[in-house]
Amino acid sequence: MPQRPNFLVILADDLGFSDLGAFGGEIATPHLDALASNGLRLTDFHTAPTCSPTRSMLLTGTDHHIAGIGTMAETLTPELIGKPGYEGHLNDRVVALPELLREAGYQTLMSGKWHLGLTAELAPHARGFERSFSLLPGAANHYGFEPTYDEQTPGLLKSTPALYIEDDTFIDELPKDFYSSDAFGDKLLQYLKERDQTRPFFAYLPFSAPHWPLQAPADLVEKYRGRYDAGPEVLRLERLEKLKALGLIEPDVEPHPLIQLTQQWDALSEEQQQISARAMEVYAAMVERMDWNIGRVVEYLRQQGQLDNTFILFMSDNGAEGALLEAFPKFGPELVAYLSQHYDNSLDNIGRANSYVWYGPNWAQVATAPSRLFKAFTTEGGIRVPALLHYPQLAIKGQISHGFGTVMDITPTILDLAGVRHPGKVWHGKPVAPLRGKSWLGFLSGETAQVHDEHTVTGWELFGRRAIRQGSWKAVWIPGPVGPATWQLYDLSSDPGEIHDLALSQPEKLSALIGHWQQYVEETGVILSESPFQPD
Repeated sequence: MPQRPNFLVILADDLGFSDLGAFGGEIATPHLDALASNGLRLTDFHTAPTCSPTRSMLLTGTDHHIAGIGTMAETLTPELIGKPGYEGHLNDRVVALPELLREAGYQTLMSGKWHLGLTAELAPHARGFERSFSLLPGAANHYGFEPTYDEQTPGLLKSTPALYIEDDTFIDELPKDFYSSDAFGDKLLQYLKERDQTRPFFAYLPFSAPHWPLQAPADLVEKYRGRYDAGPEVLRLERLEKLKALGLIEPDVEPHPLIQLTQQWDALSEEQQQISARAMEVYAAMVERMDWNIGRVVEYLRQQGQLDNTFILFMSDNGAEGALLEAFPKFGPELVAYLSQHYDNSLDNIGRANSYVWYGPNWAQVATAPSRLFKAFTTEGGIRVPALLHYPQLAIKGQISHGFGTVMDITPTILDLAGVRHPGKVWHGKPVAPLRGKSWLGFLSGETAQVHDEHTVTGWELFGRRAIRQGSWKAVWIPGPVGPATWQLYDLSSDPGEIHDLALSQPEKLSALIGHWQQYVEETGVILSESPFQPD
C-alpha cells in the first residue's frame, strides 16, 4: 500500500495579493518564495470577503451561509440571530475536514487562529483536531497585552476577547515573551515532534498575522525603515510592474484606479506620512516574521524526511484589510478615544505591544492591485488572494496557474489525495451538507487542463454585498457609498480590475447571472441584511 500523504495547510490573515516576494512584493519572504519556486502559484484563487466565512468554507468544502457563518459572529444583527446558517459558529449541519481525516487514521493538529466559535464546546478539539492550540476570536494583541476591559470598552474590542485554548483547556496567562506567530510556530512544531510517527498527519497553521493591531519585533521593523516613505501610489506601481515581470498578470492589464477613501499622500503632513509609513513598515515586519516561522516548520519536515510526502498549501483568508476602523459611525469615535487612553500610538512606539494601529485603504489597495477595493467587498480585491501549493509527488515545479479556484475546493482535494470519501448528505445518521467545491486532483496530476470550466457558477454575499460569477463573467452589487447599489457586469478575462461596466451593453448576460444569483440564494439560505460595519 503506498504511503498516504501528509498535509500542511497554512493561512495568513488579511495578507494582500502582492505582499509575498513570489507574488511581486518587496517584503522578504524567502521560505514561501522557495515553496513557490518549486511548486504552483495560483493567480485566480478566491475566498470569502472576510476571515471566519473563509475558514468555515476551507474546513467544510461548502458555502459559509450553510456552514453557520452566514455573517461574522461580530456582525450578527437581531434579524439574523437564530436563523439557520447564521449561528455565528461552525454548525452541526456540516462535517469538518479534520473530523473525516481523524476517522480515517490521520493525526490532526492545529496551531493558530480559529474564529469559528468562542466556547470550549465549539473549539477545534470538538471538530476533529486531536491536538490544538488556538486563538478563538478574530483578533487579539500579538504580544498578549490587553488593557482591563470595563464598561467603556468599545463593542468591537468586547467582541474579540483574547481567548486562547489548548485542546479543551483555556489558558489563563500567556508567557511573558509571547508573540503570536512565534507561539503558533512553536506549538505546531511541538505537536509534530510528539506525534505518532506511524500515522500520517493533517496540520493546520492559521496565523493571526498580519491582521491588526499591527505589531512586530523592533529589529524587523527597523529593517524596513524608510522603505515606504514615498507613499502607497509609488509602491503600487512598483508591485504592478513586478507582477507583470513574473507573469502573474498580463502586461497590458488595466489596474483599477486607487479609490481615495482618505487624503492623498501628498496632502498629508510630514508627521502623518511618517506615521502611515511606519504602520506599513510594521506590517512588512509581521509578514516576514510569519514567513520565518513557516520556514522553521518546513525545515523540520525536511530534516524528518517528510517534506516530499507532504502536500503544503498556503493562502490568505481574504484580500488586504483596508477598513478605516475610526470611520465606522457605530463604534469609530469611541474606539479612537479608548485607544488614545490605553495605548501609545506615537511614532516611535508604533508596532510595540502597547500600540494599536491599522494601515488603511491606500496601503491595502497597493496589495490588492490590479483589483478593485479590498477585504469585506465582493469585488476582486476582497476575494482574490495569493495561494501556492508545494507537493513534489505531483511533479509541479515553478509553474503558474491562471485557472479559477475557490477555497471550497480545498476539502475535496485533500480528501481525494488522502483516499477518504466525503459522506455526502448523511454522516453518522445525521444530515450534513454535501460538498460544493471540486477536487483539484485531476488538474494537479495532468489529467485535466483545468478544475472549473466556463459553466461553473460561484456566488458570494457578505454584509449585503453580492457577486456571482460564471466563467470569466462576473456581476457585482455593492451598496453605497462605495458602490452604486445596482448590479454591475464585468468580463474578468479582459478587465480583471473591474473598471468597465458592461451591464447596459450586455443585458442578456447580466440577466442570466442574476438568475444564477437567485439560485445561489435559494441553495445557500442567504438572508440579505445591512452590516453594522457599514460606513457613512
